[in-house]
Amino acid sequence: MGYWGYFVVGRAERPLAELDALSGARHGLTLHTSVPGGWQVWEYPSGDGDVGSMNALARETGAPALFGYVMDSDCVVVEAAAPDSGAWTTCLARAAMAGHLGADREGLTLEDYFLEPRDAAGRAVEWAAEAGHTADADALVEVLSADPEPVAENLLFRLLDRLGVVPQ
Repeated sequence: MGYWGYFVVGRAERPLAELDALSGARHGLTLHTSVPGGWQVWEYPSGDGDVGSMNALARETGAPALFGYVMDSDCVVVEAAAPDSGAWTTCLARAAMAGHLGADREGLTLEDYFLEPRDAAGRAVEWAAEAGHTADADALVEVLSADPEPVAENLLFRLLDRLGVVPQ
């Protein structure tokens, strides 16, 4: 059985775990890494529950925020928001995500839930620009289209690297 849980990414002068936007998960959050410029990655291991609102985190910090929800180390739901460019959702390891979603009774497909890699890359470039970074759309498409190797968490951290937030 693989990892189930959230990685919460944001930029703030104080620890993200102390912010109101993440108050529901405050006691389960542990610092995974922090880098110069105030970027922090916090981990919240949980197969259920709610870590908080990335929209609220972006508003509270005044900076872009991103949640990566890892499902059994197979795939990752990526939710991102920024104060000016808004929110978007995509996933990593799309084939595995389709398997986790299974057959939808309403006939919805993976694309009904998540932006396709090229569209997500465009939104990610805007997100990175609002964070003060330059991101390459083609490099993002590569990550957004990749299979996990060997675990989906690696894809999430490769995405953060391509966004200029947390170098690998």
